Amino acid sequence: MKPIFILCLTLATGLLQSAWAEKADRNKPMHIDADSMRYEDAQQLTVFTGKVVATKGTIVIRGAKVEVRQDSAGNQYGTVTGTLKERAFFRQKRDGVDEFIEGEAESLIYNGKTDTVRLETNAVMRRFRGNVLADEVAGAIINYENSTEKFSVDGSATGAAPGRVRAVITPKPDNNPAKTQ
Repeated sequence: MKPIFILCLTLATGLLQSAWAEKADRNKPMHIDADSMRYEDAQQLTVFTGKVVATKGTIVIRGAKVEVRQDSAGNQYGTVTGTLKERAFFRQKRDGVDEFIEGEAESLIYNGKTDTVRLETNAVMRRFRGNVLADEVAGAIINYENSTEKFSVDGSATGAAPGRVRAVITPKPDNNPAKTQ
């Protein structure tokens, strides 16, 4: 039972502490609902399948399948895979502001060694201010580097098709309406 608990904690501290983590999420309990779970001790692999929903504080991750691995150095890796009807999805409140980041793609990949999140195949990332969509980027692949808070969008990851990057960026609202021009 202990290895399953450790790998569930791996999911909590790795995949669920994604790039935009609200600091308070680290201390929240994690809940995972799925149709089934399989654990392989030799490979340090836990696989949740069937309408997987993982929550931890403000973090919500959904997918058809979630795989969590840990290497011998203790680095954690996670992959969330969607279906044709429901893509892999995450949402999380940004720390210290009333903003949420959400993303969806055919798969989401977390690499604990490099502290990056990669949204693969038809990737979309959105920022909401409160409940209002503020910014949105889309492309074949989106890479987010947690340590630098930078991201890049690749319109055509394979180079075989003329893919494009799409972005909608809205100005921040003026919080001082008395200010005149």
